[in-house]
Amino acid sequence: MSELNSKIPEGPLANKWNNYKEHAKLVNPANKRKLEVIVVGTGLAGAAAAASLAELGYQVKAFCFQDSPRRAHSIAAQGGINAAKNYKNDGDSVFRLFYDTIKGGDFRAREANVYRLATESRNIIDQCVAQGVPFAREYGGLLDNRSFGGSQVSRTFYARGQTGQQLLLGAYGALERQIGLGNVKMYSRHEMVEVVTIEGKARGIIARNLITGQLERYFGHAVLLASGGYGNVFFLSTNAMGSNVTAAWKAHKKGAYFANPCYTQIHPTCIPVTGDYQSKLTLMSESLRNDGRVWVPKTKEDAKAIREGKKTAVDIKEEDRDYYLERKYPSFGNLCPRDIASRAAKEACDDGRGIVPSGLGVFLDFADAIKRLGVDVVKARYGELFPMYQNITNEDPLKTPMKIYPAVHYVMGGLWVDYELMTTVTGLYCLGGPRG
Repeated sequence: MSELNSKIPEGPLANKWNNYKEHAKLVNPANKRKLEVIVVGTGLAGAAAAASLAELGYQVKAFCFQDSPRRAHSIAAQGGINAAKNYKNDGDSVFRLFYDTIKGGDFRAREANVYRLATESRNIIDQCVAQGVPFAREYGGLLDNRSFGGSQVSRTFYARGQTGQQLLLGAYGALERQIGLGNVKMYSRHEMVEVVTIEGKARGIIARNLITGQLERYFGHAVLLASGGYGNVFFLSTNAMGSNVTAAWKAHKKGAYFANPCYTQIHPTCIPVTGDYQSKLTLMSESLRNDGRVWVPKTKEDAKAIREGKKTAVDIKEEDRDYYLERKYPSFGNLCPRDIASRAAKEACDDGRGIVPSGLGVFLDFADAIKRLGVDVVKARYGELFPMYQNITNEDPLKTPMKIYPAVHYVMGGLWVDYELMTTVTGLYCLGGPRG
C-alpha cells in the first residue's frame, strides 16, 4: 500500500518553490534526447506539457481520442486567465492571488502548490503571449485586464469571450511546431486503456486505435495524464466534448490514489434550461458579471407575471428590483465568488422569484453599463458573447437583460498528486483536470 507523501519542500511558504527549483536534479541536454515521455490528452495542460517537454529536448508521444489535438473542452473557458502582474496598480500581489485562490477552493487546496501557481502565473502569461495568444490590449498596446468574480483587483487577462479557444490554439500551434520538428509523435483517435507498470513504475501505456480497433503498446520513461475531469457524469452541464475519465480510472486500477474526484465548478452564468430534450447547457462567460448587474423582482407577484409573459424586465421599476448580490455582499457585489453567486441565485428562485417559465433563472442586466460606457464599448469588451446569446435565445441582451442560472461547467480533481505532480505510482504524473 502506497504511503501518501506530499513532498512539500521545507522553509517559508513564499520560498518553497524557489528552493525546490534551485535544488532540483537536472538532466543534461544530451541525456534528454534519450528519454521518452508519454502525454495522454491534448487540452491546455496536455498540449502545453507536450510542447514544452519537446522544446526542452525530450522525445514526446502525445495521445488524444479526438480527431485533432485542438478539440478539447479547454476551448470552453471563455472568461480569462489570472496572473498577479499588478498592471492596474490596484494592490495586487502574488500573496493576494494565492489567498483568493485558496478561498475560492473552499480552503481545501494544498497551500504550497497554490502559492507556486500564484508565483508562476506571471510567467504563464508571458509564455502564452510568446505562443501568439491574442490577449486584449489597451489603446497604447499594453495587455489589458478586467475584473472577475471572487477578487477585488483586475488581474484577468482575456481575449474577449474566447480566451480558452485562443489559449488552446496557442498551445496547439506550439505542439504542431514540435510535431513538425520531429520532437513529438502525435497519435490522434487513440484512447488509453491501460497504464503499463514494471516493478511498480509507470513505463508506458496500451492504447486502442479508434480507427482500426487494434490495441497498441507504447513505451515511455514517464507517463503524464492530462485527460480531463468528470463533467459528463452530470445530466446537464456545459460539457460537449470533455473527458470520459477512462484514463484516470485505468490509472487508479494500477494503484494511483483518488483525491477530490469530483471537484466541480458551478458557474452562475449559464443560459437556463429551456426544454425536456436539451442535451447540454451553454455558459455565458463569468466576465459578464464585470458589467452586468444580477437581479430579480422584489415580489413573487412581479416574478410570476414575468414568467407568464404578462410583464417584461422593463416593466419592473428600479425600486421594485432586488439586486441581491449587491445587497448581500456589498464589498464584492456582482463580482462575488461563483459559489456564493450560484447559491444566492438558487435561494432567490427557491423563494419564488425566478423569472423564466421553469422558475429557475435570474436577470443579468447591462443597462447601467451601456448608459455609463456606451453600447459600442460594452459590445467590444465581450466580443461574440452577445450574438451567441441572441442566436440561442432570440433575445438581444443589449436591449433586454440576459437570463442566467447556475450550472456545472468545469470539473477538476481525480488522482492524488504530490508537489512534483506525481501520483502514488512512480513515474505516473497528472496535469490539469484529472488532478486532485
